[in-house]
Amino acid sequence: MLGIGFFKGQPTEYVIRYVGGRAVKEGRGLSFFYLTHDTQIVAIPGGSIDVDFIFNELTNNFQAVTLQGRLTYRIAEPARLAELLNFTLDERRNYVSDDPELLSPRVVNVVQTEMQREIRARSLEETLMQTEAIAARVLARLKEREAGERGGVELLSIHLLSAKPTPEVSKALEAEYREKLLRKADEAIYARRAAAVEEERTLREKELDTDITLEKQRQQLIELQAGNARAEAESRGVALEKEAEYRTRALEKELAAYRTLDPAAILSLGLKELGQNAGKIGNLTITSEILAALLDGARAKEADQS
Repeated sequence: MLGIGFFKGQPTEYVIRYVGGRAVKEGRGLSFFYLTHDTQIVAIPGGSIDVDFIFNELTNNFQAVTLQGRLTYRIAEPARLAELLNFTLDERRNYVSDDPELLSPRVVNVVQTEMQREIRARSLEETLMQTEAIAARVLARLKEREAGERGGVELLSIHLLSAKPTPEVSKALEAEYREKLLRKADEAIYARRAAAVEEERTLREKELDTDITLEKQRQQLIELQAGNARAEAESRGVALEKEAEYRTRALEKELAAYRTLDPAAILSLGLKELGQNAGKIGNLTITSEILAALLDGARAKEADQS
């Protein structure tokens, strides 16, 4: 009724009090009584503001790509921004204009302009794989512009959450990538098979080397055994020759004693020897010629004695 109001600002708000069109007081979180008929209150958010965005851009190989992300900014110079946009509040603490709602789209437009430059300098494949680098480069460029232009807004961060081509291109890329994976899988299988064949070949070579070595050793053993057999046969032959020679000599010596005897006497001695070994003899046949020879010898002996 008296036209007196009370305003209590939030700690994050930068408040400017205008009386008669002139700023009389400003600062963060101000609280004061005021006359409603000649006072205007401007409240500018001081905290960080997050804004989601979706950009549809074209790469340098004329492929459409959709970029989805989030940016964060804050009002670094509220007094400067109050000169550019209307942040005046009414008695119900509502903004009297749409300017506060236009701030975020303006920031998004600035980001999109720089983002477009980066995307058009890259191919679709590079864009899909370099989202972090693109966001970092755009942020760095806009910070340089802020330092020169002093627009009152400070960009804090830019994040690209996804980059997607059109569904048709996405299917083609998926098919190409799938083919690459299949080729890699085939190459891996071929490499494993080649390694297995090489390992088997090496194993066979080792087995063959082992067989050759064993065969050489067996051949050497056969040759050694043959040499030993020859040496043994030669030794046995020499021994038999010596034995035969010794037997011949012994027999000659034994027969030499009988050469001076009369044949009849030799025959008699033979019969006597047979008689001594009669138990060992099964059958013995004495012919008439033998008896006649013995009798003739005995008569001749008697004739000589008479």
